[in-house]
Amino acid sequence: MDSLTTLCVGLDGHKDSIAVAHAEAHRTDPPHFVGAIGTRQTDRDKLLRRLPSTAARLAFVYEAGPCGYVLQRYLTGKGLACTVVAPSLIPKRPGDRVKPDRRDTVELARLFRSGDLTPVYGPSVEDEAIRDLCRARDATRVTLKAAKLRLKSALLRLGLNYTGRADWTDAHRRYLARSKSSSKNPSTPSTSRSSASAGSTRNSTTSPRSVGGAIFTRLWFVAPHTDEARCPCVPATPRQWI
Repeated sequence: MDSLTTLCVGLDGHKDSIAVAHAEAHRTDPPHFVGAIGTRQTDRDKLLRRLPSTAARLAFVYEAGPCGYVLQRYLTGKGLACTVVAPSLIPKRPGDRVKPDRRDTVELARLFRSGDLTPVYGPSVEDEAIRDLCRARDATRVTLKAAKLRLKSALLRLGLNYTGRADWTDAHRRYLARSKSSSKNPSTPSTSRSSASAGSTRNSTTSPRSVGGAIFTRLWFVAPHTDEARCPCVPATPRQWI
């Protein structure tokens, strides 16, 4: 903060509102709490008009959180400085666990003015897209692993124990297909339709919808062994098992 007319603006963003407070740089006056605004673009534009026009420079700051970096991109697109800080690195007093919006926003503005906040990298749209893809792939991998474990447990309870060398190979899938064709109980309509696409999802590891469906269509022979009237806790369709 190299200008006496720089205005440090603290923002506390939520799903439906944004709390605002500001403090003048290089001064000891307590920060001023402006109030809460909406999250629409018109509300943000109105806030920029409401801020003191005597400030030669506006510097915004807010905590990284579930609302992402949309607000930062909006402000930087307007040619304004906006810093996103790490919540875990914000200095806090011992025992201070109550965080109302007013106190949190005023504290952000005060700490930003004194330079006690640690900024984090604000990813671009492309970086965030790659990050979301990696997170979705990892979540799908975990879901697939859990679905395979539940399938193997169900097969073991039914006495269908695969004795091959390795699971989830071509031989294992042929074994599952033979178990289906050798069963005397017809499958339910919903599982019959989904079993046709089970083989096509064999190499699909990026779609969460295909993970559980491809695995649990193999359990079509479980439903005939279960009386839904006596066991309402057992769903009738594989989609409900996931």
